[in-house]
Amino acid sequence: MQIDVISDSICPWCYIGKRRLEKALAARPDIAFAVIWRPYQLNPDTPREGYDRKAYMQAKFGGTDQAKGVYKVVQATAREEGLEFALEKQKRIPNTLDSHRLNHWAHTAGVQDAVIEGLFKAYFMDGADIGDPAVLVKVAKEAGMDAGVVAKLLASDADRDLVLREEVVARRMGVTGVPCFIIDQRLVMVGAQETDMLLRAIDHAAEQASQAAE
Repeated sequence: MQIDVISDSICPWCYIGKRRLEKALAARPDIAFAVIWRPYQLNPDTPREGYDRKAYMQAKFGGTDQAKGVYKVVQATAREEGLEFALEKQKRIPNTLDSHRLNHWAHTAGVQDAVIEGLFKAYFMDGADIGDPAVLVKVAKEAGMDAGVVAKLLASDADRDLVLREEVVARRMGVTGVPCFIIDQRLVMVGAQETDMLLRAIDHAAEQASQAAE
C-alpha cells in the first residue's frame, strides 16, 4: 500500500505526524507499505538565505515571548510521541527548497526515510540551518548517500523545477496545510492525525482495495 505524505522540512506537526504514522504502520505488519514524502513549502517566499529567527518571530508573533505559548503546545505534543524539540536552539528560519531536492534524490537512492528523519532531527533537536548546503550534505552522508555527489547537485539547479512542479500539483489538489496523508491514492487526511485515525484510514483503504480486486 502506497502512502504519500506531503510535508515541509520545518513543519513540527509533520515530524509528529511521522511518528504517529510509524506506529500505525508497525500495527499492520501484514501490509507492505511504500511511504513517499512529497514536497511542500509553508513559506515559499522565504529568501534563499532564510530569515533570522528573532526577526521572523517579531514579524509573525510580535516577538519570541508571544511565540512561546504557541510552541509550548507543539513541544508538549511532540514529547508525547517521544520527541524532545529544542526550539530555542534555532537561529534561522530556512528556505526549504534544497531540503526537498535532497528528499527527491534520497527517494531515488532508497534512503528517503533516513533523510527525512535526519532533516527533522537536525532542525528540531539540533537547531541546525537546513537551508545550509553543508548541513544538508551532512544529513545525506549520515543516511548513506554519497556526500560528494550531493554537494555537487546542491551547488547546481538540478531538479529544482521538478520539485517546484510537484509542489504546484499539491496546491492544485487543494493542499493548504501539512502534513497531508494520501493513503493508497484513495483517502486524504490533513494534519498530524492520531495513530488510531491513521489506522482506520489504512484499514478502510485495504478493504476498498480488496473489494475492488474481487
